[in-house]
Amino acid sequence: MHVRQVPAMNLRNAFGLNLQRLRRKRGLSQEQLAHLAGCARAYLSGAEAGRRNATLDMVEALATVLEVEPADLLKHPAAGRETR
Repeated sequence: MHVRQVPAMNLRNAFGLNLQRLRRKRGLSQEQLAHLAGCARAYLSGAEAGRRNATLDMVEALATVLEVEPADLLKHPAAGRETR
């Protein structure tokens, strides 16, 4: 019998899930967060879906707007919550 292994969550997907969770927790739309962070809504949508790679500058900008540490956006979603 062959057991199918589930791939581990990659950093891009973890980032997207954290980004979406924190954005919703703050009551922001993608459009609002994109405007505040200085990026396009389509970019933000792709990042949340795990289809786009965020630059370190963008991770920093998003963390600043969301009032969390950049590391909070990169943690495995089950690892915990933001530090502030």
